[in-house]
Amino acid sequence: MRTVIAGGHGKIALRLEELLAGRGDDVAGLIRDPAQADDLAAAGAQAVVCDLESASVDEVAAHLDGADAAVFAAGAGPGSGAARKETVDRDAAIRFADAAERAGVRRFVVVSAMRVDQQPPADMDPVFAAYLRAKGAADADVRARDGLDWTILRPGRLTDDAPTGHVRLEGSTGRAEVPRADVAAVLLALLDEPRTAGMTLELISGGTPVAEAVAAAAAGGGAG
Repeated sequence: MRTVIAGGHGKIALRLEELLAGRGDDVAGLIRDPAQADDLAAAGAQAVVCDLESASVDEVAAHLDGADAAVFAAGAGPGSGAARKETVDRDAAIRFADAAERAGVRRFVVVSAMRVDQQPPADMDPVFAAYLRAKGAADADVRARDGLDWTILRPGRLTDDAPTGHVRLEGSTGRAEVPRADVAAVLLALLDEPRTAGMTLELISGGTPVAEAVAAAAAGGGAG
């Protein structure tokens, strides 16, 4: 299988690249900075320099040509202002979805966030509120598409702790932490489970092995 990951140098993306490459899959990561290419190579991934903020849909689609799946794991990141939440977390996600459809890549997985379907409270930090609105708009756009077999994953608060291999994966979990390495493992399992297409799932640490949690979610039950 060939998978193309937007935001290929992100912490979750690098872990997912290692998992995909480790089982013999072909994986490419889209990056803005050519200096990041060595890190992707170390993870077993092909680095593709492509700025999703400025590239055309056709340019992005060319990088997706021949792929079996696409994963959007990009983000403006901490320290960026409200404007880049819109150009990356919203617009780049929509552009990547447009490109996947144009390239004929149906399997499409999005790394999103919790609470993005809710109106941010008035006293929330305005930049974080802009982030939530941007992610919510991107998710809504993806969920409206018939041309993609999409799954949206909404992890809780991310940590760099060692993976536990046990999670809670449901339509609604409540807020809690989850290691990035476990998020990557769930993404891998979601890519392999076509029955999760059309699902929006929340993810936190829990008591169920990753494979079992994804199988339960695919069957419509969720697991914790």
